[in-house]
Amino acid sequence: MRLFITGINGFIGTHLLENILAESDWEVSGFDVASSNLAPFEGKSRFTFRRGDIFRDNELIEAEVIKADAVIPLAGIARPACYIKKPVWTFELDFEQNLKMVRLCAKHGKRIIFPSTSEVYGMSGDSELKEDESPLTTGPIVKMRWIYSCSKQMMDRMIMAYGQEQDLRYTLFRPFNWVGPRLDSFKDAEERQARSVTQMLYDILHRRRISLVNGGEQRRSFTWVGDGIKGLMAIIENKNGKADGEIFNIGNPANNYSVKELAELLINEAKKFPNFREAAEATELEIIPASTYYGKSYDDMQNRVPSVRKMESRLGWKPETGMRELLHRTVKWYAEREAE
Repeated sequence: MRLFITGINGFIGTHLLENILAESDWEVSGFDVASSNLAPFEGKSRFTFRRGDIFRDNELIEAEVIKADAVIPLAGIARPACYIKKPVWTFELDFEQNLKMVRLCAKHGKRIIFPSTSEVYGMSGDSELKEDESPLTTGPIVKMRWIYSCSKQMMDRMIMAYGQEQDLRYTLFRPFNWVGPRLDSFKDAEERQARSVTQMLYDILHRRRISLVNGGEQRRSFTWVGDGIKGLMAIIENKNGKADGEIFNIGNPANNYSVKELAELLINEAKKFPNFREAAEATELEIIPASTYYGKSYDDMQNRVPSVRKMESRLGWKPETGMRELLHRTVKWYAEREAE
């Protein structure tokens, strides 16, 4: 199988590439505007990389789609701090440019495996979020946070529409707070644009203070990236076509913790590493209003718990890694690099 993956240099892209090269005989053609995370994969016989701009390099992209058996368009904006500040760009990339990918797959009869998001559920009142049943409820227009959710939701709907009208082969997957190495950079965290775990670890090491937006009472279901990638690999493999035309949550409902609890657990894990211990012991928690941290257009949901029964029943996947273990692995990765 030959895969064309855009956004290959990102968090999911690099972990997926690493797993594909280690666990399969698939070929990967990767596309991205940068290659900063791809050094370990240079020279691998089943991996080729094309540097380019998804907004401009249309001929190159179409040529790669034509050669591929399946397309995985991972290019997108996925950090709240980013899509609140740059909502137009978020829509242009997450919706408009990825709609271009969908249309190319429909045109050339290729399968598309699209990364939806747990954010599409918004402020759904369901205690357990189900792919084909839960309502998708977002906040008011003045709360710009929801442009990302709405962009992804519209992509989901358009992909299903192409499946209905033009027989597009597709699978949608919704990651729930995947955590692990390379999630975001410390440079992102320095600018307060990283997601939770990376931001908190940076704050432990450099600020000695973790900011809890609105007290950190919001709850999320955190998932080890390795578990998530195994689920995605099962979707790509698609035994007996069981992933065709389906939406799958990929998350860990057992790892449902508040952001405050996450911070406390992360501090405790950091104390276990000699080069982080002193900073972790000095770290304090501070409560900060969302309007101060993100701006007035921010909004939030209080809880997100995925149902993963469909992944288990159709593809035989379920999450395996507990909260403390995933945090330990993540902190260890950073500790090893800080010591170099």
